Amino acid sequence: METTLLHHLLDQPRTAAAPPALTAGNSTLGYERLVAASHRMAHVLRDHGLRRGDRIVVTGACDVHLPSLLFAASRLGAVFSVIHEEVRGDVLAHILNDSDPRLFVTDDPRSRDLATDKHISTANLSQLTREATAAPGSPVAVTPSLPVDPVCLIYTSGTTAMPKAVVSTHEQVLFATRAIARRLRYASSDVIYSPLPLSFDYGLYQVFLAAEAGAHLHLATAAETGPGFLKNLKTAGATVLPAVPPMAAGLLRLLRRRPQERPELRLMTNTGAAMPAEVLAGLRQLLPNLRVQLMYGLTECKRVSVLEPDEDLLRPDTVGRALDGTEVFTVDEEGERLPAGCLGEITVRGPHVMAGYWKRPDLTSERFVHRDGLFPELRTGDYGFVDKDGYLHFDGRRDDVYKQQGFRVSAIEVEEAARRLPGVDTAAVLLPAADRPDALLVTSGTAEPHEVLQMLRERIEAHKVPASCRRMAALPTNANGKIDKKRLTELTREAASV
Repeated sequence: METTLLHHLLDQPRTAAAPPALTAGNSTLGYERLVAASHRMAHVLRDHGLRRGDRIVVTGACDVHLPSLLFAASRLGAVFSVIHEEVRGDVLAHILNDSDPRLFVTDDPRSRDLATDKHISTANLSQLTREATAAPGSPVAVTPSLPVDPVCLIYTSGTTAMPKAVVSTHEQVLFATRAIARRLRYASSDVIYSPLPLSFDYGLYQVFLAAEAGAHLHLATAAETGPGFLKNLKTAGATVLPAVPPMAAGLLRLLRRRPQERPELRLMTNTGAAMPAEVLAGLRQLLPNLRVQLMYGLTECKRVSVLEPDEDLLRPDTVGRALDGTEVFTVDEEGERLPAGCLGEITVRGPHVMAGYWKRPDLTSERFVHRDGLFPELRTGDYGFVDKDGYLHFDGRRDDVYKQQGFRVSAIEVEEAARRLPGVDTAAVLLPAADRPDALLVTSGTAEPHEVLQMLRERIEAHKVPASCRRMAALPTNANGKIDKKRLTELTREAASV
């Protein structure tokens, strides 16, 4: 069926000159081998009891065979969920209880023991890969999936709550992939170097976008963005880099030390967190052929808006226009649509709005609002406005806004202003809490805290400048490369108690 994930993305005719499909470590698979591997793995998963509608949870390090496992699950009509290899303990127990998987794939003995205690079947990826070498490469006879069937659960969490899973159907994932592909225009000649984990939807969709374009996806690890980042990009022949701000800042530092090692990147994309303007300016100066596409999105709809390449230079205060076939607007506190230019809650409509939250009907009805039998409206919890030309302006989240001296202050605005200061590598604002009545600015870099606050007063209104600033050697990041504010809060409390 053409509207299922596998038929469109994987089972397409490929020419003999088609590039490799996947590389990870020292292993590479061409598209023909990837298709055959997904058929063989589907036979293996069926032998392990996986059937249509069953869930399979996968955790583990980057591996060239991981995408074929996901495609194999989809061939059976099963629902896959990739979680980061560092997920352990209570969070892992919650995900296993919540998803109730038929099979849990992990290489970690402690995680396997936890699943066994819950009477969940387990396997490791290397074991399944060995079994697949002896399996037939012919299609598995199964009841075909429908476009409205779920294909994956993507777990996402807030600052305190346990992760919740966004349910994504075949047709929603395909629509999002095609719509994003039309904006990014990956080519079959591209090598997409992705150090993003497949547990992060930004990383997972690189698999889909590469298959859509017939491009070569190089799966990397966070460790490969360290001191050897430039060499790794050149060795891979990378032309596209899906990046997050810490990764881009690290790339810039390396280029300034070794400008002679310039990679042949033609495109860098970003979503998930605002990319500092000074980092983009530095990369553009050192990589004159590089173009940048900034995007804004949420797991609940994958992508909301995309700027055209380098359009941020012309419209520096926007995050792009809605994907084709979708719309974005703002609503007031009563949920009524606001006219252009009016600040309100960012709301999204279109076939890319996912099916809701797994086993969370109350939260689903709160965030995915149905009106007049139309596509559901996704209330994002973010605030901003859409200008008269259809460009979205992002102003912050509800939980990014706090009161200081009686004024409403956006943590994002303060962070972006701090990142533009000389001597500041990155910055994060910790909101007021029970044990800290005022907001705290935490930075890394060479600038002293008192210098940071003084420079901020010259750039933003005085009432927006945090009362205090603390400097750290580096700000902690989570598995997706974003600043981990929960861990940062813990570190600042530990430092304060010493």
